[in-house]
Amino acid sequence: MAVKLKTKHLNGFVGEHELASISPALYAAADTLKNGTGAGNDFTGWVDHPVNYDKEEYARIKAAAEKIKKSCDVFIIIGIGGSYLGARAAIEFLKSPLYNNMKKDTPDIYFAGNTISASATAELLEICRDRDVCINVISKSGTTTEPAIAFRLFRELIEKKYGEEGAKERIFITTDKCRGTLKAFADEKGYETFVVPDDIGGRYSVLTAVGLLPIAVSGADIDAMMKGAADARELMKNAPVEENPALAYAAYRNILYRKGKTTEILAAYEPSFAMMCEWWKQLYGESEGKDGKGIFPASVIFSTDLHSLGQYIQMGMRNLFETVVMFASSRDGIEVPYDPANIDGLNFLASKSLYYVNSMAEAGTVLAHVDGGVPNMMIEIDARDEYNYGYLVYFFEYACGVSGYLLGVNPFDQPGVEAYKKNMFALLGKPGYEEMQADLIERLNK
Repeated sequence: MAVKLKTKHLNGFVGEHELASISPALYAAADTLKNGTGAGNDFTGWVDHPVNYDKEEYARIKAAAEKIKKSCDVFIIIGIGGSYLGARAAIEFLKSPLYNNMKKDTPDIYFAGNTISASATAELLEICRDRDVCINVISKSGTTTEPAIAFRLFRELIEKKYGEEGAKERIFITTDKCRGTLKAFADEKGYETFVVPDDIGGRYSVLTAVGLLPIAVSGADIDAMMKGAADARELMKNAPVEENPALAYAAYRNILYRKGKTTEILAAYEPSFAMMCEWWKQLYGESEGKDGKGIFPASVIFSTDLHSLGQYIQMGMRNLFETVVMFASSRDGIEVPYDPANIDGLNFLASKSLYYVNSMAEAGTVLAHVDGGVPNMMIEIDARDEYNYGYLVYFFEYACGVSGYLLGVNPFDQPGVEAYKKNMFALLGKPGYEEMQADLIERLNK
C-alpha cells in the first residue's frame, strides 16, 4: 500500500468504539459515492477515471507534450482553481519548487490566469518577451475572468512573435468537449484541443487532460501516475475500513468534527509539498464548506512554520486537529558535517542525515502537539515519485467524496463561488448586470 494512515496519536481523543459506531453511516456514504446515487452524482466520473479514461486522447496528450518540449523555452499554463493547482502541485512534488531554476531538458513552466495582478502579469510577460513560448489554456467555458484576460494577453504576445499560423502550433486548449465559447474559438483558429470531462469537476480533474498535459511537459511519467491512481481505486472502492486508508481518514475526520474540531491543519516537512497543500485546501474547502457546515482546511510546512504558527497550534484554541504527511524515504543523502570548532554545538549531529534530523523534528513536534491537546493523524507515503503521487491524489479525492456525503452535503458543487463572480461582473459593468451594479455601488458608498 503506497499510502498508509496511522492513528495511534488519536488515542485519548477518539475511542476504539467510535469507529465502529460511525461505520454504518460511513459505508452508506461510500456506497452512495460508488453507486453514483448521491447529490452531485453527475460529477463522479473521476471515481473510475483511472481505468476508463480516453486512451486516444491520452496518446495525444503525450505527443503534444513532446512537441511542446521541443518547441519552447517557456510553457505557460493559463487557468484558475482546479485548472492549475493540481498540475502545479504535481510539478513541485515530483520535480522541485525550484523547477524553473534547475538544469533540465524541459521548458520552464509558469502559471498565469490565477490572479488579476497587473504586476505579476507584467513580470511574466517580460519573462516571455525574448524566449520561445507555448501556452495551454484550461477553462471549460473560456469566460472565467482571470484566465480569459490572461489568454488575451498571451495570445497577443504569441501572435506578434509567430503570426496567426505560427500560433496554431503553440496554443493548446483544454476545454469542454463540444460546448462553450473557448471550444468554438479553438476550432475556428485551428488550435489542438483536449477535453475537460463533463462528469469531472475542476478540483477532481488533475488526472485528466487538465493536469496531465502540463505534468507530462515537465518530464514526469504520467503512465506511472495513472497506475498509482488505478491501484488506489481498486483498494479504496473495495476494502473495509480496517484496510482502507481513505475510509478511515473520512471517518476519523468526521468523528473529530463532531467533537468540535472544526479546523484541520495539513502539515508536511517538505517544501515540495506546499502546493499539494494548496490543492488539498481547494479540494476539501469547496467540497465540504457549505450549508453552514464543514471543516476549515489550513496547512503548514514544518519545521519552517513552527517558528510562526507553532505557538498557536501548541497553545491556541483547541478546535483543531493535524494531519501530518510523512515520506518513508528521502531521495537525498546529505549529512551534517563535522566541525572541529563546534561553535554551534551541533557536532552531536555529525554524520547524521538531514532526513534523520527532519524525521526527529517531526516526531518531537507530533508528541508536543498531542501533549498540547491537538489530535494527530499521520499519512505515510512511500516516496516522492509519480506512482505515489497518483495514489495520493486518488486517496484524497475518494476520502473527500465519502467525507462530504458523511457530512450531509453535496461534495461536487460550489454555489458560493458564484457570489463573488456576480458582484465582480456587476461592478466591472458587464452587460446585463446594470441594476445589480447600481445597488452594489450604493452599498459601497454608504
